[in-house]
Amino acid sequence: MQHSTERWLDIAALEDVPRRGGRVLRLPQGCIAVFRTVDDQVFALEDRCPHKQGPLSQGIVHGASVTCPLHNWVISLETGEAQGADSGRVTAFPTRIEGGRILLSGDCLRVGAEGADA
Repeated sequence: MQHSTERWLDIAALEDVPRRGGRVLRLPQGCIAVFRTVDDQVFALEDRCPHKQGPLSQGIVHGASVTCPLHNWVISLETGEAQGADSGRVTAFPTRIEGGRILLSGDCLRVGAEGADA
C-alpha cells in the first residue's frame, strides 16, 4: 500500500450539509463553499462567482452545478467552470467522504494563500 503525502482536512459530517445545498468554510486564506448533491456527492469551490463575486454557497445546487444567487450564472461543481454562454472559473478543491465525514484536500490551504483578499 502506498502512502500519500496529501493531507486531508476533516471539515464536517455529511449530514451537516443539506442535500442540494451548500455551507461556507472560512479559512484564513478565504472562504470555500462545500456542496452536497441530491445523490450525496460532495464538492468544494471558492465561494465567489467569477462574474460579480456572488456567494456561491447561497446558490441552488442542481445536478452537478450550482446557480449563483446574484445573476443566475451556472457553475460546474466538478470543474469550477461557468456554463453556457458565460465564461470564467473558480478553483475547485478535491473532496472525499469517509465514514460519513467530509474531507477536503489540504491543498486548499496553499492555493488560497497565494491570492487571498486582505
